[in-house]
Amino acid sequence: MSELWIHDLTEVATARGSAPLAGADQRRVERLSGVDVLCRDGEIATVAAPQEVARLASPQAKRLSGRGGTLVPGLVDAHTHLPWAGSRETELGQRLAGRTYLEIAAEGGGILSTVAATRAASEEELTANTLVRLDRMLAHGTTTAEAKSGYGLSLEAELKQLRAIAAADRRHPIEVAPTLMAAHEIPPEHRDDRGRFLDLVCEEIVPAAAEAGLATACDVFCERGVFTVEEARRVLAAGIAHGLAPRLHADEFVDSGAAELAAEIGAVTADHLVAVSDAGIEALARSGVLAGLLPGVSFFLMQDARAPARGLIEAGVPVTLATDCNPGSSHTESLVTIIQLGVFRLGMFLEEALTAVTLNAACTLGRGDRIGTVEPGKQADLVILDAPNVLHLAYHFGVNPVAAVVKRGEVVHRKETP
Repeated sequence: MSELWIHDLTEVATARGSAPLAGADQRRVERLSGVDVLCRDGEIATVAAPQEVARLASPQAKRLSGRGGTLVPGLVDAHTHLPWAGSRETELGQRLAGRTYLEIAAEGGGILSTVAATRAASEEELTANTLVRLDRMLAHGTTTAEAKSGYGLSLEAELKQLRAIAAADRRHPIEVAPTLMAAHEIPPEHRDDRGRFLDLVCEEIVPAAAEAGLATACDVFCERGVFTVEEARRVLAAGIAHGLAPRLHADEFVDSGAAELAAEIGAVTADHLVAVSDAGIEALARSGVLAGLLPGVSFFLMQDARAPARGLIEAGVPVTLATDCNPGSSHTESLVTIIQLGVFRLGMFLEEALTAVTLNAACTLGRGDRIGTVEPGKQADLVILDAPNVLHLAYHFGVNPVAAVVKRGEVVHRKETP
């Protein structure tokens, strides 16, 4: 039996339950004081007064002091593009000179420049790159993450990315949920024949990824200049036919009707939603599709437009936040930063933002019954913050407050102290 006793905490802050929280419920975060947490064999055994934990813990229990800090659930990053090669820092100068993301992409930059670098990289290089990014994520409190392909855009290159994700998952404390996103862009060799590329995605890449067990979900970039609603519907239908959960990049730059498509097909999540219409919000609310907001993108691209977080929450749509970690539009591994952007850029309450990166995010990966809250019986994925209360996640911005990270009841990261 393995036990970890976490003590000397000012508070424990957590949502409750195993299903997504929406509306006013998304703000219902319990803040418990005067409690310790006992982990046993990788699960949370109890959250109780120190005297009760002392009664239940074995003499062999390892001890971890919270040093007067705050304990929250392990953070869940539900939208990333981790396995890539190359860099696009030169695009920053182009954007500062007034070029838009779509203009840069239309001129051969953007996603296609990363595709070229990723195709040229070996599987081992992509795995190594992913592990480095996972290390940074862990240091900022992430214990579970989704990761997409989408920089291969060919059968072999997409499978290479997915194999790199699987290899990183085996070698890193962070659990990684793989998503196939072969429909991320039209590759150069198919620019004159979109139909052939869609055939390749639906008839070859999707079946191959599913049959190899390399993906659990399928995603599409439904956006003007990329894939239409009809094309996205076809790709996601192929994914569903092969057991892949549908996810959707929706209405990032213009209202394309992608949110309505997500509602129509019962997608797990519709992400971005900067340009979502009122009708799209209503459709999401009726369907139960979660809204994945990515405030790092509008910040990184220096856009005034931002997703209507308050409108979505008030309409009853469960909201998540994620990094969208990628080289071109949101180069960050820090969910702490994203929480802060959710508060200061999207107008979310801190409690809503915490639920968005814990329980709600876990539910988009089908893991809400196992992770995302600090409750007995849940997996012991926990983060200790060097902060007197959870509000400091936003109040003290620009710093990394993560003091220690616990994964399955084992300490997997500690901040170095002088």
